[in-house]
Amino acid sequence: MIHDTALSQYIPPTLFHRVTGTWTWTAGQVADTIAAHVAAADQTCTVNIPICIPSNSVANQGAYLTSVEIDYEILTADCDAFSAVFNKVTRGADTAVAVVAAQTFTYDAGHDTAAERLDVDQHKMTLTLSTPVWVDNDVYFLIELTIDQALTTVVELLGAVANYTLRM
Repeated sequence: MIHDTALSQYIPPTLFHRVTGTWTWTAGQVADTIAAHVAAADQTCTVNIPICIPSNSVANQGAYLTSVEIDYEILTADCDAFSAVFNKVTRGADTAVAVVAAQTFTYDAGHDTAAERLDVDQHKMTLTLSTPVWVDNDVYFLIELTIDQALTTVVELLGAVANYTLRM
């Protein structure tokens, strides 16, 4: 039996679903990196990050999701707001719709106030589930970011990392 409590899965920005905003793919601020870059504009952007980790139909096996780290940069000017929602999506049965339920989580100490999440800086924001969850084959998780830019704010999303235990 495998029971590894220290697994992580990188999620590249190329998997992020950018719902609103004018986004482009760019080289990151650091050489040899990629970024989803949103141009300066007074707009509110929504971005969904799929949490791509193993699931299992057997109870208490597969991935036990504990937290997700999101790497991003805010350039030029502070955002007006920057927030996250940790969503659990339960797949619908045939002919039924999926059900989305926000999960309770905490921000890390460096991002637990709005002012800390929206300032000009390089950010590694960690969202920790209040109740970690075994990911069964009927659910998946999405992080939804809402980014309210000021007129001259530039944002770059660099990637995310899901942290979990794997039991098989």
